[in-house]
Amino acid sequence: MLSANTRMLLLRCPLPLLLLLLLLLPIPSRPQKLPTRDEELFQMQIRDKAFFHDSSVIPDGAEISSYLFRDTPKRYFFVVEEDNTPLAVTVTPCDAPLEWKLSVQELPEEASGEGSGDPEPLEQQKQQITNEEGTELFSYKGNDVEYFVSSSSPSGLYQLDLLSTEKDTHFKVYATTTPESDQPYPELPYDPRIDVTSLGRTTVTLAWKPSPTASLLRQPIQYCIVINKEHNFKSLCAVEAKLSSDDAFMMAPKPGLDFSPFDFAHFGFPADNNSGKERGFLKSSKFGRQTPPKPRVDLHRVCIGNKNIFTVSDLKPDTQYYFDMFAVNTNTNMSTAYVGTFARTKEEAKQKTVELKDGKVTDVFIKRKGTKFLRFAPVSSHQKVTFSVHSCLDAVQIQVRRDGKLLLSQSVEGVRQFQLRGKAKAKYLIRLKGSKKGASMLKILATTRPNKQSFPSLPEDTRIKAFDKLRTCSSVTVAWLGTQERNKFCIYKREVDDSYNEEQKKREQNQCLGPDTRKKSEKVLCKYFHSQNIQKAVTTETIRGLQPGKSYLLDVYVIGHGGHSVKYQSKLVKTRKFC
Repeated sequence: MLSANTRMLLLRCPLPLLLLLLLLLPIPSRPQKLPTRDEELFQMQIRDKAFFHDSSVIPDGAEISSYLFRDTPKRYFFVVEEDNTPLAVTVTPCDAPLEWKLSVQELPEEASGEGSGDPEPLEQQKQQITNEEGTELFSYKGNDVEYFVSSSSPSGLYQLDLLSTEKDTHFKVYATTTPESDQPYPELPYDPRIDVTSLGRTTVTLAWKPSPTASLLRQPIQYCIVINKEHNFKSLCAVEAKLSSDDAFMMAPKPGLDFSPFDFAHFGFPADNNSGKERGFLKSSKFGRQTPPKPRVDLHRVCIGNKNIFTVSDLKPDTQYYFDMFAVNTNTNMSTAYVGTFARTKEEAKQKTVELKDGKVTDVFIKRKGTKFLRFAPVSSHQKVTFSVHSCLDAVQIQVRRDGKLLLSQSVEGVRQFQLRGKAKAKYLIRLKGSKKGASMLKILATTRPNKQSFPSLPEDTRIKAFDKLRTCSSVTVAWLGTQERNKFCIYKREVDDSYNEEQKKREQNQCLGPDTRKKSEKVLCKYFHSQNIQKAVTTETIRGLQPGKSYLLDVYVIGHGGHSVKYQSKLVKTRKFC
């Protein structure tokens, strides 16, 4: 049973402190020997928040997460009841170095009044404790996960002081008086390094030795890999702090508010439990400091179960990456970091540069989203250089540099011609980038002779128009545009099924396939045509000998003086079924 004084004390306590007192007060289920320290005296001391100032009590055997404002110290307390007690304290900095110190001071053993049982006046209790300098046990400054471990610690009030001088930061604290049996953090193997076993242009294979916590103690361990381009991380807490969108931490509380030190998400509870919802509420409540969203960092985290080999893929060639491995105890949700490593992916295989010859057409094939480089070095001085490009399928990107200087950067679809100013002994580098849709094919010609034209000139509109009113059961009439340059035009027809659609027609739109790929039976006619008046450069043709109610695919090819042809856009027509 609780004493009358204790019951009166509990009735006078504020609710938040009452919960902490209930954690600390021994409530036995059967009679037992009272501790030598006056429990009621200690409860009276921690009741006065003006003395403890913004402090918190660290529970035995539970990890807490909290927040430090820059240059604002924070203090935690915990009690060791008996002498010769094992003790372990772990402090984990997250996103900034910490200064922390652990000290201990004795508590008064008895109240004054010759064993009368009456507590000392509160002011006298304060004075008695604050006048005594605690004994410093350990101190540390840095961003490593650091430990204080003692197999035999004296009883007393332990005080943990923390300070961040660099910036506002998160941190974690774990303290226990039963370190041998708790073992919440996974143990590292004798060789805690990560080995790079294979290295490619876009992949890195990593291997590591399993944690003895999994292999010997049979506790549930999973491994989480973190990949980034900046530096290695010393704790998973630091990774979570870097990922600004991660919900593993509370928003920064305002100074002076007594924020609950418990973060139950780290006790192994599911993420969607009530405590998680409470943390989510704190983020948007008036008690949370409103901070602007941070830019998304180039950092990736993946948990892979209990495997101890993993291949990281989709990396960039010739890029240095940092790799960290964390063993996570899924029962406690607490983690231990392996020794991180780094590696640079291999360079892309250097592409062979194709040499262009003056006045000669070169065929180029580019993989989907691929790149090809070509080089043109005229043997003689020149005033102008002409590049003619015929993109057979989708549009391609072309860049032309002269002695390193960018002269041209454009998208090319169909046939395009570019004339650039020349320069003595100049060398031209042409960069071609393929389409995102699929592979690209094109023909390219470079020349210093302006009259050398291998590709025929084309009108802006290369469609074929069919006249619906002129359709009969055996013929169709079509028209297309020409240019002021006299060229040869050939028209071909091919019967197709009624199921033939625009998607199939699109797949056959390779403009670089010439009449030589067609059957002789599909040829309708060839003729020469041009007009000095560009407005009148239109020609029509009636295609006869067709079958009633049938579909036909019509193609028009224009053939230039050099023999190279370009195909107009195909046209699907259908004859009348009844006449």
